Amino acid sequence: MRTSRRLAIAIALVATISITFPALTAATHSWGGYHWARTSNPFTLKLGDNVSTAWDAYLVTASSDWSASSVLDTTIVAGLARPKNCRPSAGRVEVCNASYGNNGWLGVAQIWVSGGTHITQGTAKVNDFYFNMASYNTPAWRRMVMCQEVAHTFGLGHQDETQSNANLGSCMDYTNDPDGGAGGASATDPSNEHPNAHDFAQLETIYAHLDSTTTLASSVQAAGAASGWGRLVAVTNGGRTSVYVAGAGDQLVISFVIWAN
Repeated sequence: MRTSRRLAIAIALVATISITFPALTAATHSWGGYHWARTSNPFTLKLGDNVSTAWDAYLVTASSDWSASSVLDTTIVAGLARPKNCRPSAGRVEVCNASYGNNGWLGVAQIWVSGGTHITQGTAKVNDFYFNMASYNTPAWRRMVMCQEVAHTFGLGHQDETQSNANLGSCMDYTNDPDGGAGGASATDPSNEHPNAHDFAQLETIYAHLDSTTTLASSVQAAGAASGWGRLVAVTNGGRTSVYVAGAGDQLVISFVIWAN
């Protein structure tokens, strides 16, 4: 695998926003306070199925796992996107897989935000270029990345971004050992293939208030994201975390990228 410019394996969170520059709140793993507007809890978020049969079971698992939350349910519906470009649809999340190339990332989640905080649409993509390789073509890697990318579209960030430490038992914990146990940082740590109690508590915090309107109602096809990640604006976690911004004014594309060694 080519690793020039540290393009190892990345999991990226990308958001298009209209008001402010987002920030990851590490202590609570809410990402910028972004959330879907809704008038009641629990609310239902549609996940458009644009994935192949190789990914269907993992999408079903992610949907089922996150629907255990007290504040949101997810339901899988027919996809409206072509997997290769995975264009968003307003009021829902399109989930896609394709061979997106030797570009360094396993998965990318995108959210569009209006009014400063409200998510209006999202996409989650998994990159078959890497998942067709033996080292990543495992149930544990597929479950973790699908679980994490879908959850980013709720407004969740990572619980932890140090890939080499013991697992927290959450798919929102970045790791190089998703199934846990022997072979990783600890012989007894849990797998990172599903959400944990802290993830559900964070969702309850993010969605504690109700809104007077909803961003879940529309299914109109929307414009795609801007191309490229733009300029580098922040590097943290020993160089494993990078933030990029593209665009100008009140329409920005923010890329939150996690790099492996």
